[in-house]
Amino acid sequence: MTVLWIRWAGVLALALFLSGCAGILVGGAATGISVAHDRRTTGMVVDDQTIELKLYDVLNRQLPPGNRISITSYNGTVLMTGEAVSEGARQRAESIARSFSEPPVRMVYNELVVGPPSPLSVQSNDALLTTKVKTALFQINTIPDFDPTRVKVVTDRGVVYLLGLVRPVEANATTEVASQVGGVRQVVTLFEYIN
Repeated sequence: MTVLWIRWAGVLALALFLSGCAGILVGGAATGISVAHDRRTTGMVVDDQTIELKLYDVLNRQLPPGNRISITSYNGTVLMTGEAVSEGARQRAESIARSFSEPPVRMVYNELVVGPPSPLSVQSNDALLTTKVKTALFQINTIPDFDPTRVKVVTDRGVVYLLGLVRPVEANATTEVASQVGGVRQVVTLFEYIN
């Protein structure tokens, strides 16, 4: 029984680490390690976290109840996924995100769907797909200096969104690997390209 419990705890810890929740487990050390490998400046990493938290708060206060909106910010680019209760709420969310100025939002991708919130089973499957894609990216070993932690993976309703500051060869490889993960319906690349 104890061995089974230890295995489950290990699987949970790995899933949390790969899903980006390692900071909850190890505190600030995870952020320091993450920033060391990130191509964004430390200030931009902090700005992205601030955008996510502040924008989420503003949307909750200004939109009607019943939405399930996830905010992801990467290098000032905002991705909104989830469900809005109406087309008006969907458009209002995008308008609020586009006008967000402290810290500034450079670009907004509104992938919200009008409808009721996804059931917990769909959300759980999305979390699992995100973990599977992140794990699969570690198989890319043919690109010099490639670090899979530089690719932000977001999954919503089986659609995988990839964000990051990457070289074209890295974008192609990550897109190919992500598209081969079982259960992924579509891969959408929102990369910014560097030399």
